[in-house]
Amino acid sequence: MAESVFSYKGSELFVEDVSLDQLAEELGTPLYVYSTKAILDNLASYQKAFADRPHLIAYSVKAASNLAILSLVQKQGGGADIVSGGELFRALKAGIDPQKIVFSGVGKTKAEMAEALKAGILSFNVESAPELAALSQVAQSLGLKAPIAFRVNPDVDPQTHPYVATGFRDSKFGVPVEEALKLYKVAQEDPNIEIVGLDCHIGSQLTSLGPFKATAERLLVLLGKIKALGLELKILDLGGGLGIDYYDQKDPDKIPPLTKDYARAFSAIYQAYPGLTIVLEPGRSVVGPAGVLLVTTLYDKITPFKRFFITDGAMNDLIRPSLYGSYHNIKPVKDQGRPAALVNVVGPVCESGDFLAQDRALPIVQPGERLAVFGAGAYGFSMASNYNSRARSAEVLVNGATFRIIRTRETREDLIRGETL
Repeated sequence: MAESVFSYKGSELFVEDVSLDQLAEELGTPLYVYSTKAILDNLASYQKAFADRPHLIAYSVKAASNLAILSLVQKQGGGADIVSGGELFRALKAGIDPQKIVFSGVGKTKAEMAEALKAGILSFNVESAPELAALSQVAQSLGLKAPIAFRVNPDVDPQTHPYVATGFRDSKFGVPVEEALKLYKVAQEDPNIEIVGLDCHIGSQLTSLGPFKATAERLLVLLGKIKALGLELKILDLGGGLGIDYYDQKDPDKIPPLTKDYARAFSAIYQAYPGLTIVLEPGRSVVGPAGVLLVTTLYDKITPFKRFFITDGAMNDLIRPSLYGSYHNIKPVKDQGRPAALVNVVGPVCESGDFLAQDRALPIVQPGERLAVFGAGAYGFSMASNYNSRARSAEVLVNGATFRIIRTRETREDLIRGETL
């Protein structure tokens, strides 16, 4: 992936050629900041890794769904992996070609199916027999054929957090491999369905190649059985899942593989089925390292048992630490070689689970100074909420020495929009 675009120039932290402290001073905090260069470089890394075979990078919209980010994906020739009608709306609004959109998710409504069929998307990743039946009904009512790929569970341990592991046989996602052939036979006889591919996504934040290699072996067997049914697939959707380095390369076991090595894990499939277009659904690995959350320290609270840096950033801004116990590297925006202390970085939300870091050795910062929370580009703003009636932050996209606000900070009026007395 791309080299880090966040670096200190002297004692001040920059993103590309823009000072993060100056951004915070001008625009306030909490503030999400993204790097154009990092996003484009990360997309290009996938495109280069799969350049010698037909492929489509269908960016996972749920990771970060701002229109400006989707527009960067579109201009780079990418598509979209969506999981709702709202994400379809965003992708189309950003100019993404419908024939580069795949629709995943276990709970697609008939209204969403109709919307996607009318738009002419590339494929529905079907995740159950009832969903197939519902999609057939919607397609028939519209006089259209629904392009589908079944999402299968190879029952491979992705060695990741259980909340983002999706490929086990008892997962709510997809269908077991042993049931897939039965469903392909049902779909093969349905005049409202067009079988176009096979889909598999085993989980998120994978940091080793082992699970991908095991998945490739099982998919290769299944592809052979599908071919024996007389079906010629057009696409093979390998999902996403490649992790990022949240630990700033301090733990070698948590450094994810390179995209070129990820591509090689499926080489046996390419050799056996060279005509298949490979669809990839990266999200976290595209935008995660490209974004930081800037927060301002409000108080340095010291008790006989614990020290707290209380900031204006909270679990409603970045819920991953509270939800997953996830680790995000944190650095002061101005590093002046000061001593470190063991602290909890917490927010003002009225929950004991409101924290950004626990028992972390960090340089001692004074009230008013800023901290940068790294790896926040994915599942940061997209999972933000208004809990405690807190306005959601602004989002900024940096390009070289310039920046632009791509989402304005919410106001108090935004908090009550749509409500009535």
